[in-house]
Amino acid sequence: MRRNVVIYTMLTLLLVFSFFAVLLIGNVRIPFTDIVGILFTGQSSAEEWITIVREFRLPKAIAAILAGMALSVSGLQMQTVFRNPLAGPYVLGISAGAILGVAMMTMGMGMNAGYITGAVSNWMNVLAAFVGASVVLLLIFSVSLRIRDVMTILILGIMFGSITSSLIQILQYFSNETMLKSFTVWTMGSLNGVTTEQLKILTPCVLLGLIVSLLTVKSLNAMLLGENYARSLGVNIIASRLLIFFSTGILAGSVTAFCGPIGFVGIAVPHICRIVFRTADQRILLAGSVLTGAIVMLISDLISLLPGNGVVLPINSVTAFIGIPVIIWIIVRNHRMASLM
Repeated sequence: MRRNVVIYTMLTLLLVFSFFAVLLIGNVRIPFTDIVGILFTGQSSAEEWITIVREFRLPKAIAAILAGMALSVSGLQMQTVFRNPLAGPYVLGISAGAILGVAMMTMGMGMNAGYITGAVSNWMNVLAAFVGASVVLLLIFSVSLRIRDVMTILILGIMFGSITSSLIQILQYFSNETMLKSFTVWTMGSLNGVTTEQLKILTPCVLLGLIVSLLTVKSLNAMLLGENYARSLGVNIIASRLLIFFSTGILAGSVTAFCGPIGFVGIAVPHICRIVFRTADQRILLAGSVLTGAIVMLISDLISLLPGNGVVLPINSVTAFIGIPVIIWIIVRNHRMASLM
């Protein structure tokens, strides 16, 4: 317990440091004292700095924190439910389902009903992403009731993702140039486009998903030892899975709706937490994933600014550099363990 407290404290300090680093770094140099003044008193020695921090850098930093927490927790839940280290919203096709929902809104609805703007557009995007992610989750859930092999379920999740990608390509084929360009840029993943108004929707959605995930911690711990053991403890497997899938759907769907598809965070962060905390207890890993996921996304955002001169790398390319080595390490480690048995 003492060791965990020390780790949580260090992660919290690193999170605060990363948060202020995102607010500090940019094309316009703003002193740290002015950053603090803008955050706590709303005052600064330059009026334009207030606009830059409040309208651009602060929403981006908050979006990074929310996206990191949501994707990491959803990945932790999927890996525990399916007992597969490679399970996650991106690999299982959940993110692809959310992308399809947004694609139908931005390209399908755009073709038939004109452009929908404002708060209505934001809410409809979130709803469409949630429905798309939930459809894929329900398909995976129905398959998991009949097929117990976790690797088969993982492969089927990839197939569901491929089907949704095919539907997206059909929508792209029939969309006009403006909508196609807008959708293509969105699929690269970005935190810069998240506005204050969108945060008012993203924040409660992520908080709701995290609260639901807290309610499933006991069930997840029981599932670690198998479904039969979980049933012996009085856990309703079907109800628990539906609750977990609801949480995953709203977490992955809401982030995808506003930030675009962000891969590899949901797979990598839970494993990083298992290494750091040396435990499989979902209560400890859940809190650790929340902190670590936020830190990883903030650091990814800082790395995306490295080219300078106003050039910002797609966030997906940065998270891939972080997540793929972790995935390779998992595969190599599991292969070595299998060869020793």
